[in-house]
Amino acid sequence: MNLLTRSLLASALTLAAIAPAFAADAPATDAATPTVVLVHGAFADGSSWNKVIPLLQAKGLKAVAVQNPLTSLEDDVAAANRVIDAQTGPVVLVGHSWAGTVITQAGGHAKVKSLVYVASFAPALGEASVDGVKDHATPPGVAHFIQDAHGYLTLPADAIARDFAQDVSAEEANLIAATQGPVRAANFAQKVTVAAWSSKPSWYIVAAQDRMIDPQAQRALAARMGATTTVLQTSHVPMSSDPQAVADVIAAAARAAK
Repeated sequence: MNLLTRSLLASALTLAAIAPAFAADAPATDAATPTVVLVHGAFADGSSWNKVIPLLQAKGLKAVAVQNPLTSLEDDVAAANRVIDAQTGPVVLVGHSWAGTVITQAGGHAKVKSLVYVASFAPALGEASVDGVKDHATPPGVAHFIQDAHGYLTLPADAIARDFAQDVSAEEANLIAATQGPVRAANFAQKVTVAAWSSKPSWYIVAAQDRMIDPQAQRALAARMGATTTVLQTSHVPMSSDPQAVADVIAAAARAAK
């Protein structure tokens, strides 16, 4: 047995010995406590929930953000399902923007007990994201999409500041632009085969100053769902500009999930 092998074996034995002690010291997990699974939208990543997560934790809720790849509806649903599968209790599934379509499909998971839509799409069975909003005004932000040779969309920094997150600081808007996830344009034409909101309680946050998804379209989607609706005077990113209000709505959905 060489030196490297002996060292690795010694490390493994040490970890095996101390693991029970760590387990004994770890707080017991309350399986009845809902976990909030947060799914980000297009032109974003999981950090878009950074202001909401500590507020949920302060309310005694578990929270985890999904890093969905934005490469297809199937891929994003799979990413959400992996996180949902890992939870030990009921799940509140939250989706922003494009992720409203993702949670509509992924929300069929048995662990998901309630859904929260944040300034998002909410397609009906057999619909694509765009179907539920096509009869409403075209919001100004969509005029500034940049599509690359691979069919992925991004937003330039000035459009982020003007149309996507016009009610946050310039520094935060710059950070959103720098960390945005490119989204495959074809995603928005993919149809859902599950509409979880038709059988599970839903909440909807309307962003009244949204320049990416028409606020009237949001109100219509919420009404069609029969969702408990909250209207916030925010841009497309209420979780950044009014995180406390967003956390309060999610907490209400979590109380219903117990």
